[in-house]
Amino acid sequence: MESKEIRQKFLDFFKAKGHKIVPSHSLVPDDETVLFTTAGMQQFNDVLSGQKNPLEEFGSRLLTSCQKCFRTNDIEEVGDISHHTFFEMLGNWSIGGEKEGGYFKEKAIEYALDFFVKELGLDKDKLWVTIFKGNKEIPRDQEALAIWQNHGIPDNHIKEFGMSDNFWGPVLDEGPCGPCSEIHYDRGESFGCDNKECGPNCSHCQRFVELWNLVFMEYNRLKDNKGGYKYLKLPQQNVDTGIGFERLVTILAGKESSYETDLFQPLIATIETSTDKKYEENKKAFRIIADHIRGSLFLIGDGILPDNLGRGYILRRLLRRSIRYAKILDLKEYWYLGLIKELIKIYGEIYPAIKRKESEIVTVIEKEEDKFGKTLSKGLSQLKKIISGTEERGEKKLIKGKLVFDLYQSYGFPLELTQELAAENGFEIEKDKFQEEFEKHQKISRQGADKKFGGHGLSGEESDDSILKQLHTATHLLQAALRLVLGPTVEQKGSDINSQRLRFDFSFPRKMSAEEIKQVEDLVNQTIKENLKVEKEKMSLEAALRSGALSFFREEYPPEVYVYKVFNPRTGKVFSKEICKGPHLKETGQLGVFKIIKEESSSAGVRRIKATLK
Repeated sequence: MESKEIRQKFLDFFKAKGHKIVPSHSLVPDDETVLFTTAGMQQFNDVLSGQKNPLEEFGSRLLTSCQKCFRTNDIEEVGDISHHTFFEMLGNWSIGGEKEGGYFKEKAIEYALDFFVKELGLDKDKLWVTIFKGNKEIPRDQEALAIWQNHGIPDNHIKEFGMSDNFWGPVLDEGPCGPCSEIHYDRGESFGCDNKECGPNCSHCQRFVELWNLVFMEYNRLKDNKGGYKYLKLPQQNVDTGIGFERLVTILAGKESSYETDLFQPLIATIETSTDKKYEENKKAFRIIADHIRGSLFLIGDGILPDNLGRGYILRRLLRRSIRYAKILDLKEYWYLGLIKELIKIYGEIYPAIKRKESEIVTVIEKEEDKFGKTLSKGLSQLKKIISGTEERGEKKLIKGKLVFDLYQSYGFPLELTQELAAENGFEIEKDKFQEEFEKHQKISRQGADKKFGGHGLSGEESDDSILKQLHTATHLLQAALRLVLGPTVEQKGSDINSQRLRFDFSFPRKMSAEEIKQVEDLVNQTIKENLKVEKEKMSLEAALRSGALSFFREEYPPEVYVYKVFNPRTGKVFSKEICKGPHLKETGQLGVFKIIKEESSSAGVRRIKATLK
């Protein structure tokens, strides 16, 4: 069974059970405090917690999706049998129990077994399940145990675990949470160990693979007055489930690793056409390139560009690690083009945005490869000199922090790449000293930050120049409009104001179309026409970030900041909310007519707009 058929079977199965198929959310989550979307349930947080009504948000209490996900905690592990950066999660949700028109443990377990056994044909005798064994605050999940038994799972295939394995949540210190049941698949003795107690969650082998986690949200964890927590029953019961798609495809294909399935084999074959080296003798390098280009394609597809901070830094790490291993395999020029084509064949139907953005994806990777490719050989040579010199002097196998920073600054080596290269030679690096050097560099770079922070060279709150106030307020409206038209991954990269015009630099990989420019102009002028209120509030930086205020230069902000909010005083709807020094007008109606006079490239992946007010 092909992977795309498995994905579609899952969605069709739950659609037939009354679930609404919800498209995948972006890898860039709505919550600005979270780097990436890491689980299928993230886009449903507000309805799972009861803050919003699922009928108003999604038109149904029963939902299903195939969600793009991205995790960064194991990037260095990619290259082994199982780790990935990008992955997909299949999931189904019931927001509310039977009284609200949803379902709970009985139906969740019934659906899971029906899909695995009847739809996919998995051998029921190879399925093992886990339940929550209980503790002082929360009883053993007897209900789930009885349901599994009633559905024919033998007692010796049911294992019990505690909070770390079989209790989910909450996301924060307080909130909805509950016991979970996991379905594991027994791959057989050839994958096992000599441990007589071998079973699900065995730490010695990979015989048992967790395929599906069924979370039963029935508790609300709250802080008590003794410094601990109490668990109260929720008025609304929810079901939240998730299948690791790559794992499921691997099991159904009868393979050892997802790299041997149709999700990766076309990529492996493409890499082999670009080198005289073979996958079987170079598995780590092939897997790293295949995984990282796949992950990079989806990050770029969701509007992320290479950068030295945040999400862009993760993308840069992936691309530069790929480029390094492409050099090891001696891949031909433009080696990534064939991989992009294959990835679009594999994923283009389910995620059509990557097909539409193919040329942008190619451009971003090409620019990064060109940029890093020029310095990679020199940087590797310099690192080799550092290592050999240290060994010749008989010194400790440690690369000094300043040298690590020099590799970063002069040759574009991400810290993690230098650490990986050092480890391959039995060396460690001085991470703390690197951080000190990095912070020194930031301090020097911030000499002109006051201009960027305030948007001009004046002293912020002390300026009464009405033209600067108008243009500065218009800059906020422009950024908000750009994010609405081009997407939330637009980030400010710099700005400048003089008495004639405003200049705004922002992350975006291509030239804006005439239609997009007009849409942005119209949005800004509409907010001017509506005469929205501009409100200033002083608060701590932490509180400002929690409130959702935009902040792209947060390392430059003082402990206390001003947050400017542009909103409709009648409806309360917010158009723009940013951390800024000012100065600003009090109402947008004082601005006049906004006009974009030029849109051009500022640097790789950064566009520049110049605009005026008439």
